[in-house]
Amino acid sequence: MIERRTRWSVADWSNEQEGLALTLSKQLNLSLLVTRLLVKRGYSEQESASRFLSCTVEQLHDPFLLKGMEQAVNRLKKAIENNEKIRIYGDYDADGVTSTSLLIRLFASLNCRFDYYIPHREKEGYGLNRGAIEQAVQDGIDLMVTVDTGISAADEIDYANQLSLDVIITDHHEPPAVIPAACAVVNPKQEDCPYPFKGLAGVGVAFKLACALLGTIPREWTDLVSIGTIADLMPLTDENRVMVQMGLKQINDSAAIGIQALAKVSGLDIHVLTSTNIAFGLAPRLNAAGRLEHAGQAVELLISNRMEAALELAERLDALNKERQAIVEEIVEQAEEQWQAKLADCRRGSSDQLNAQQEPGVIVLAGEGWNVGVIGIVASKLLEKYYKPVIILGIDRATGMCKGSARSIEGFDLHAALTSCEEWLDHYGGHQAAAGMSMRREHVASFAEAMSVLAYERLTEEDWIPKSAIDLACTLEEASLSTIEQLAMLEPFGAGNPSPKLMFNNIVVKDRRAIGKDAKHLKLQFGAGQQVLDAIGFGVGHHAALLKAGHAVDVIGELSVNEWNGRRTPQLQISDIHMGSQALMKFPEREQFIRVYQELRVLQAIDEAGAAASLGKRCGISHEAAQLVLDVFVELEFIERQGGRLTAVAAPARRDLSTSSLYQRVKRVTELLNRKTADI
Repeated sequence: MIERRTRWSVADWSNEQEGLALTLSKQLNLSLLVTRLLVKRGYSEQESASRFLSCTVEQLHDPFLLKGMEQAVNRLKKAIENNEKIRIYGDYDADGVTSTSLLIRLFASLNCRFDYYIPHREKEGYGLNRGAIEQAVQDGIDLMVTVDTGISAADEIDYANQLSLDVIITDHHEPPAVIPAACAVVNPKQEDCPYPFKGLAGVGVAFKLACALLGTIPREWTDLVSIGTIADLMPLTDENRVMVQMGLKQINDSAAIGIQALAKVSGLDIHVLTSTNIAFGLAPRLNAAGRLEHAGQAVELLISNRMEAALELAERLDALNKERQAIVEEIVEQAEEQWQAKLADCRRGSSDQLNAQQEPGVIVLAGEGWNVGVIGIVASKLLEKYYKPVIILGIDRATGMCKGSARSIEGFDLHAALTSCEEWLDHYGGHQAAAGMSMRREHVASFAEAMSVLAYERLTEEDWIPKSAIDLACTLEEASLSTIEQLAMLEPFGAGNPSPKLMFNNIVVKDRRAIGKDAKHLKLQFGAGQQVLDAIGFGVGHHAALLKAGHAVDVIGELSVNEWNGRRTPQLQISDIHMGSQALMKFPEREQFIRVYQELRVLQAIDEAGAAASLGKRCGISHEAAQLVLDVFVELEFIERQGGRLTAVAAPARRDLSTSSLYQRVKRVTELLNRKTADI
């Protein structure tokens, strides 16, 4: 048996939807799998589906539908006519620096007098601040235009008004109850804004300002829109989809020098750059500048017109990104140690935990000197490992103030939870999945306990198990090369339009083998005869020992085209796999874990192929259960996987089984599935 690592959630599919998909398939001459996905994503009529697939410039909305746009344009025209000095005020993330760079292009094309300013993350913090406003007045600035920030700066705008500094706000964040009294506020999320699409990134709002001011659509600037929109995880639907697709084409065909340089140091081919490349290649390097030094370096790269200078800047951002990765690894290691200590205290019944049996429902960790520019990444990594809401706080030793970033799991609304715990907080903000906050050091323990109580009150048993959201069930016959090529018509993929996740039920294994260093990955081939599908599963090479030709399995994953030596073949990237029977799986007892480890210590080392079957037989458990035991021991570093062999670590650190995320996850899934099966 190979047990699921996640809770599989398959979307409902009705006969009515199937009929709509069949009709669309005939109308658009597309495979049924593609039209099923279109229907599932809300494009069930020929007109809406064709509109989604075509992505034409005509689908962009009139920028003057944005509340405040007319006032913003009129004030800018006045500034240009009077040769006033304009300052662009941006933010330090990738959305902010692309927004800033776009307005630099705009004002340069109009021969304006202008400069730009981005606050320092650590020294000034997020958003408008009084010091920057005072500096603008001293510098003779007549008009300030914010991008990707400003909607929450009511007090700061009042101060600017007192100093006779006009401000235009362009932003896309959630507006507070009090809207700043700026000379113009442009934000599609304003309560009475009639703009039909609310999902613009900050750079998207800046682009609409450019369109309105120019009276035309500067397609060549959509390169920046695509980067900022993807980096800020905005939904790739409606006009975002159009602008991102246009921007990717612009980059592929005629990339700006700075983007060329950034792609080069990222090891990416600029001519086939995708949304995934931007999300995992370009965006982290653009963000690294603001996280560790100053975001101005990222702006200077994006507006550079000399390749030599651009490459120097790109290499600097690449170096900062590597430094950022090292810092993240160091903080993750320290946070892990802290978390293990908390779990140990919990098992001993420490008084600062809920009780001796229940571990904290929210991971709240704080450390002196933890870089607040990267703690959000640290929180994401711990969430991925433990699947619990995570809050990471950096403590300022001198002041005792803590700044934190939080990431949550589905079902636990961070913003609502923080609101319930606001007595411990100085400031907080965010949404369901991510948030930020600040508090005094002495409040951290009480805050952590209150958040854990809320987690156990508001989360169900199923909520603690990671969920794999599956779009559709698919057959081997449907996974043809032509169908996969048609799936590319749904790109660009990203937030709001994810790469389709498909499920194959009862699919037969034709061949299997472990590949890569230390046989870490799993290479599979499904099917029979000429009808085959290659598949790759990263990090699950140990399953090869459990699979044989002829075994039937269930898998979920994403289809793609594999190109090798000029040959194109269908491939499935596996995200989860299951092989088993209808019988209830018995989760190994603690004594059985101990017995397996003792046997391995006696053997010292054993070939991984067949290890589970051999040890399972020795210990009186199934080889599937023995495989789980071995996987848990690898995670806990009790045994090492190297060169196809498993070796007992001579003096492993003392760690409880319950500290293994795999142990917890599979136990939860097994108990849930067993309970559901028993109820049938």
